[in-house]
Amino acid sequence: MTKGTTMSEVENVKDDQMDTLTQEGETAADYLEELMDIADLDGDIDTYVEAGRPHVSILTSGDKLVGANGEVLEALQDLSRLAVLTKLGVHSRLMLDVGGHREKRRQELQEIVAAAVAEIQTTGEAVSMAAMNPFERKIVHDAVAAAGLKSESEGEGDKRHVVISPAE
Repeated sequence: MTKGTTMSEVENVKDDQMDTLTQEGETAADYLEELMDIADLDGDIDTYVEAGRPHVSILTSGDKLVGANGEVLEALQDLSRLAVLTKLGVHSRLMLDVGGHREKRRQELQEIVAAAVAEIQTTGEAVSMAAMNPFERKIVHDAVAAAGLKSESEGEGDKRHVVISPAE
C-alpha cells in the first residue's frame, strides 16, 4: 500500500481485478458454449477465479475437446483467449480444462518428476524430459523446485523441454 492509499481503495482495486477476471472467464465460457453448440457437443461449463487467473472447466465425456496429447485443448484455450481479447481488449491468462485432463496430466507429470529426481539422486547426472507445452513445463519446474533440484527449459517451439539437474 502506498502512502496516502486507504484500505478501502486497495479493496476496490482487488474487487475491480476480480470483476475483470470473472468477466474474462464468462466471455470465454460464452464463446466455448457457442462453439460446442455449432459442433453439436454436450458439456457443462464452469468458471471460477483461482490464483489470480480465470479458469474455465468443461465437464464432458469423451476426448474430442482434448485431442491427442491435449492439442485440441491447447487450441481451444488459445481461441478462448483470443475471444476475450477481441471482446474485452484484455490479454487473458485464462486456463481451460476439459474433463479434468489438466489435473490428470499434473499428477502424471509429478510422478515422472519424482522418478527423475530419484534417478538424479542415484546417478548425479542431469535428466532431460520429453518436449512439453508451457503448462506442463511450469508443473515440472514447480515440482523440481519443491524437490530442491534445478531445472531449466531448453529448445525452441514444439521441441522445448525441461532439463533437471542436481542442485549446485
